[in-house]
Amino acid sequence: MSLDLFSPLKLGDVELRNRILMAPLTRTRAGTSHIPNDLMVEYYRQRAGAGLIFTECALITPDASAYLGEGGLFDEATQAGWKRVTDAVHAAGGRIAIQLWHAGRAAHSDINGVQPISASNKAIRNDLTHTPKGKVPYETPRPLRTEEIPGIVELFRKGAERAKAAGFDAVQIHGAHGYLIDQFLRDSVNDRNDQYGGSIENRARLLLEIVDACISVLGAGRVGVRISPLVAFNDMAESQPQALVEYLAKELQKRGVGHLELRHEQWDLPAEQELARIARAHFQGPLLLNGGFDADSGNAAIREGRADAVVYGKAFLANPDLVQRFASKAPLNAVDFSTLYTPGPKGYTDYPTLAA
Repeated sequence: MSLDLFSPLKLGDVELRNRILMAPLTRTRAGTSHIPNDLMVEYYRQRAGAGLIFTECALITPDASAYLGEGGLFDEATQAGWKRVTDAVHAAGGRIAIQLWHAGRAAHSDINGVQPISASNKAIRNDLTHTPKGKVPYETPRPLRTEEIPGIVELFRKGAERAKAAGFDAVQIHGAHGYLIDQFLRDSVNDRNDQYGGSIENRARLLLEIVDACISVLGAGRVGVRISPLVAFNDMAESQPQALVEYLAKELQKRGVGHLELRHEQWDLPAEQELARIARAHFQGPLLLNGGFDADSGNAAIREGRADAVVYGKAFLANPDLVQRFASKAPLNAVDFSTLYTPGPKGYTDYPTLAA
């Protein structure tokens, strides 16, 4: 049988209606409390037609904020807020996973009151971050001491417990885009000389310990991982991206995780296609690709066996009914980029559907 974007998929332990997945998209509508609110409930409910929604990155601790308004999952109040979101999505027939996240050196003391942490003392260069005091340079982070790392793993484990209690269908561990886990994974930042630095095996140790901790709570079929070995965002680079992907794919295959997502800079770049081939060769579970796909290229990736599902970001921002639009080959709404991070419903919950 020929597969396409509209074919059902078993993603680990989660049954999906289609293979059009919604990417985690930071929108900063939660405010400084980081508690999901009515506006966020409506935003995710509108997009329940996706085979699976990945939420915006969710803080596992309140002192790791990088964006002044991300949703959190670190206490009873944030857990209760997300429970309202999952209930609304499930009532609309959808499936939803939460992305667990620590910003690491992308955080700032003007936001959190503490010096950011990382694998090393290397700051993000040549960029500014938004804080309550305005745009400021990123700070020099404090390298985590070896004995502190089990505490970070435990924060993710507790996040998995709260995700389960909040009714999420799965969790995704954010190992991409230059945040804390990625700061350990990639050698442009990680210059450690303990068991968490040096070799690929050592640099991947934190991620795999977090994976194992989340599996202990949810089971492997409800835990996934996102990586982006070639994405330069947050001043990141890796000297051995192919070897890193091969090692991670093999280790995640051993654990039987529910999915592996490759976040590409752009899916059709030759170097990115090579990473996808490596991941496909060594990981037999559901492989998700993400990075510049449209409906046609997404269908081709699934039909040719390069991916099991395709993750869409910008298209879901402006098209809550993206699955219906793809099915009917309808035109897509354009994204209003000026409202990505602004308060209120404009550019968030007010994009028109085909039915409207």
